[in-house]
Amino acid sequence: MQTQTVKTGEAVTTAGLPQAPWEPLLDGVSIALLAEAPGVRAAWTLGEPADGLRVLEVTAGNSPVEVRFSVPLGDAVGYWHPQGGWRRTLLADWEGQARVSLVAGHAAGCLYDQSGATMLAFAATDPVPETSVRFGVSEEDDTHVVHLSLPASERPHRLLLVPRAPSVATAMRLLRGWFARSTTPMKVPGSARTPVYSTWYAFNQNVDEQAVETQADLAAGLGCGVLILDDGWQELGHGRGYAGCGDWRPDRAKFPDFAGHVARVQEAGLRYMAWVAPLLLGPDAECFAEWAPFAPTPAGVPGAYVLDPRRPEVRRHVVDQMAGLVRESGLDGLKVDFLDQAMVYAGDGAGDVGQAMIALLTELRDALEAARPDLLLELRQPYVGPGMAPFGNMLRSFDCPADAPANRVRTLDTSLLAVGGAVHSDMLLWSPDAPVEAVARQLIGALHSVPQISVRLDRIPQAHRDAIAFWLRQWQRHADLLLDGEVEPGRPDELYPLVRAAAGDRALLSVHGDLVVPLDFAAYRQVQLVNGSAGDRVVVEVHGGGVWVRGEIHGPDGRIMEGSLEFMPDGPRPLAVPRGGLATLTITEGPR
Repeated sequence: MQTQTVKTGEAVTTAGLPQAPWEPLLDGVSIALLAEAPGVRAAWTLGEPADGLRVLEVTAGNSPVEVRFSVPLGDAVGYWHPQGGWRRTLLADWEGQARVSLVAGHAAGCLYDQSGATMLAFAATDPVPETSVRFGVSEEDDTHVVHLSLPASERPHRLLLVPRAPSVATAMRLLRGWFARSTTPMKVPGSARTPVYSTWYAFNQNVDEQAVETQADLAAGLGCGVLILDDGWQELGHGRGYAGCGDWRPDRAKFPDFAGHVARVQEAGLRYMAWVAPLLLGPDAECFAEWAPFAPTPAGVPGAYVLDPRRPEVRRHVVDQMAGLVRESGLDGLKVDFLDQAMVYAGDGAGDVGQAMIALLTELRDALEAARPDLLLELRQPYVGPGMAPFGNMLRSFDCPADAPANRVRTLDTSLLAVGGAVHSDMLLWSPDAPVEAVARQLIGALHSVPQISVRLDRIPQAHRDAIAFWLRQWQRHADLLLDGEVEPGRPDELYPLVRAAAGDRALLSVHGDLVVPLDFAAYRQVQLVNGSAGDRVVVEVHGGGVWVRGEIHGPDGRIMEGSLEFMPDGPRPLAVPRGGLATLTITEGPR
């Protein structure tokens, strides 16, 4: 959900829009409805609480309708939504605008106060229809507003509302639970939850079979279970643009025997995926003349046009191409890129893009699963919302090369509403001359997701490989906590400086700033403390103390720095954990 500017002719602020009467809704939130068709009166009902949620139903006699929420500002500090990016504080209502659909975010959002508690949390139950959104602070009314413009529907529109919750993550867990119960996600094989080696940042488009096989052998030894061959494997895959997209045939100069190459990588212990952008059509492609009439609109990426998924001919063509590629090459799956480019056709009056994408993705998944029952399909922000759960099992965060904080923030953002599939980091990148602490920082930034590595493993020093091996071992050891545990990252506007993942009597805390970390030994028998900050110590505030704790401290490359048994009373204390390091603290019996 990207913010946009107000279009010419529209009211500059929401106060200038046609008015509708406000009514109390829930927890201080007010609602107003405005049907577009003349003479139609919209109505709403709010269901009784169930599973921590309330269901709002809106009827408008098959007319387009605008659903408006208004919340007094109170102590509000931020508004989170799936595609907020770095703009996660409070925008003015003249700049918060978006159009969402199945492949472009989700109609969902959460207003929260300084304590992190929610003031409004909602999500549309139907992720498919194209929906226009305005949101932000109304300067005229001292409120935060959200306006959802919903298309005509014969059935009631349904929105999930979460009563006040202690945190954004708590509210999103309730919404995520509803979607999990109401959706049939794509099967998630164990390899979708396995660290990945990707060629993209390591090679860009300059790939060939020998170089890829060298990396595959090294990656398997370090703990990766999947290899993704990114852009550059296909004919005309050069120049960093997309003018050659459309034929999806291996470049025989780089891969003389592509199927044989895929088999050799699989024999090394890795499942093999390849990058595709099935809706892009470039003028240099051999098939361009045949398919150009079905791709009238330029893409938002350089050099290509977008095949219109609303055309059944396009859907058949894409499915045949992709299924043929997987069958003939022996691939285990595909990294499917640029599906959001279908939104170039949104709002043109020729049909709903989201409905067309449902049809395309259903046909594509079924055809690919017929060829590979344990298929891997990677999707990428912004098309990783609950509506995409049936169509992908690897949900990757948007590109952020070498940006560990962005990887942390984007993976946690993705996980807040992710259903079914495993959340993956963007690929990790660093230079061969980086200190080992910088390597660990990249890995720690991806810790709360499935990490993807993209450096030339044969060109980095041994210390870097040691750090990769150590952190991937730690990730695998604690994957149940990191992927399936209860995750509390704190306030979105603070960029998640302290993230807790917990299950049973175990917790993992990743620290990304100079702050005091609560350490609750009454709740957890073992705590993993990960230092992603710039300092060589972590200050903790012990609760439930009066216990003996065995500590083991590792440096960024995995070397044991210290092992000790000590008594921990309640109160603050510094722990000497090097930056990029890990402390494992386990309650035990004291000395005898």
